[in-house]
Amino acid sequence: MASKFENPWKQNPWFESVAVAQERARKRLPDPVYKALVAGSERGQTIQQNQDAFSRIGFAPHVAGHQPERTMNTSVLGQEIALPVIISPTGVQAVHPDGEVAVARAAAARGTAIGLSNFASKSVEEVCEANPNTFFQMYWTGDRDVMLQRMERAHKAGAKALIATLDWSFSMGRDWGSPEIPEKVDFKAALRFAPKVITRPRWLWTFGKTGQIPDLTAPNLAPPNGGPAPTFFGAYYEWMTTPPPSWQDVTWMAEQWHAMTGTPFMLKGVTRVDDAKRAVDCGVDAISVSNHGGNNLDGTPATIQVLKPIADAVGDQIEVLLDGGVRRGSDVVKALALGARAVMIGRAYLWGLAANGQTGVENVLDILRGGIDSALLGMGLSSIDQLAPEQLLIPEDFVLALGAE
Repeated sequence: MASKFENPWKQNPWFESVAVAQERARKRLPDPVYKALVAGSERGQTIQQNQDAFSRIGFAPHVAGHQPERTMNTSVLGQEIALPVIISPTGVQAVHPDGEVAVARAAAARGTAIGLSNFASKSVEEVCEANPNTFFQMYWTGDRDVMLQRMERAHKAGAKALIATLDWSFSMGRDWGSPEIPEKVDFKAALRFAPKVITRPRWLWTFGKTGQIPDLTAPNLAPPNGGPAPTFFGAYYEWMTTPPPSWQDVTWMAEQWHAMTGTPFMLKGVTRVDDAKRAVDCGVDAISVSNHGGNNLDGTPATIQVLKPIADAVGDQIEVLLDGGVRRGSDVVKALALGARAVMIGRAYLWGLAANGQTGVENVLDILRGGIDSALLGMGLSSIDQLAPEQLLIPEDFVLALGAE
């Protein structure tokens, strides 16, 4: 008869916070892979402030009169979602064999949308099949004909919106050192990285049992004639050598996507009021208040600090989302109270993916949902639609109106 005894020291695959997911990811991933996810630029000022700024905002909860039912469904870019959290596009999610497909399935299971990077390790066709609520993201890279081809491919695959990320300034160097990432995973690279990878047998086994190796190519940038997809660094080189876009180029992207698909267009990377107003003039349907997760120009303020003036200026004309530093449901509630329609998460779901695949991403979304619900309960609210700045405790010097007249 088989014993029913279970090892009491066996790690529970469920985790109670994003911080725990990050710690499990740190222990599971080879050091260069983990450091690539941590990222940040220069001294790491912005990446840290993105998170710390949320802790400066407080709540004033009620003692009674709480609502027995609380709702958090909303719509973003024309799609109904079950909670005000969507997946932000991040490149090459090779921390797990299923990568972006696992993330897409997790988002679908929790009733929300995924933003898919054109630097992703899985194709837009695979991801749209896994989650019909897929928003395709593009950088300004390659010439206009190439960009149109990539838009057409995403539209044919079923993408429901286009996200343009244009704020990248190619900030180089990290005070704590940048990890070495190979051009591709071949025999030579495997030998060179073996001492670091062999210390993470569970991560190795995750790939080994599927017969796959980490994929560092960008299939969504493959040429339309059926040629090979570029490596991540090949795609990065194309990006770096493409002349930066103008506001006229933003208008062109929005016009082309609207004419081709009739679906929404988002500009990601806005931190200034004047830029938000220009974006409206260019015909965008939404903006994401984002500083690229602290991976861009270090010293850019935390996104939660610049959100309210932007939402006040353009929130009645377009959708305003926030991206940067969200780690708990109370962070989501603070962003919504300051004018965001929803938030986009990046590192938070990557920690979940690294820790436990699709289930880990679902775990992260459940943590955020639970935190949102708890905050609504404590403040006596029945819906996220009731959130407003007056329900928060905000320091006098907190809000920053960059580029305001």
